[in-house]
Amino acid sequence: MAEIEFTQEDFDVFDIEGLDARMEALKTRIRPKFEALGIELAPTLSSMTGDEFFTHVAKHARRKVNPPNDTWVAFAANKRGYKKLPHFQVGLFGTHLFVWFAMIYEAPAKGEFAERLLDNPGEWLKKVPKDFVWSIDHMKPEAISQSDVDADEFTSMLTRLRDVKKAELLCGIHIDRQDPILKDGDALLKRIEETYQQLLPLYQEAQKASVPS
Repeated sequence: MAEIEFTQEDFDVFDIEGLDARMEALKTRIRPKFEALGIELAPTLSSMTGDEFFTHVAKHARRKVNPPNDTWVAFAANKRGYKKLPHFQVGLFGTHLFVWFAMIYEAPAKGEFAERLLDNPGEWLKKVPKDFVWSIDHMKPEAISQSDVDADEFTSMLTRLRDVKKAELLCGIHIDRQDPILKDGDALLKRIEETYQQLLPLYQEAQKASVPS
């Protein structure tokens, strides 16, 4: 699995000045590793969920001036796109690799998903490991540690997801760019798969929310 190892040079891509130069580095350095991850993870997620998963590598095609500060590969049960669906991601900021389950603002079912979790926020919180993190904005590198989230704060996050059009909710892990696991493709792949397995209940609940009643 050498092709999915991530090096310091990969994270340094985000220090490259200029849209064209950074995009070229992303295309040549990072995209092949994401495609290799897709070959491994899409079948795993299909087996895990019972839904056929497809790989979507970020192209950043809409960017005309500012170079991207992060990049990712997303996995969703739709060949044409992922943003409107509950989905999984692996990606990079300059500081870390992230592994997410995501309901981002384009997802029409995010309000219903939030409602379902609001039925018992404390119980849902117990399902998430203490070393996981939460995000309410996929564009920002910052995250909220699971160990710092109590039922009241989680309720607030879910209420915002339900009521605010641009609200999002992501859950998963951050792996620091210095973590030696990033140099071990097999170990990294196993960590990602284990993370997705632990996030599976959230995905399943989001899928229920996405089905018309």
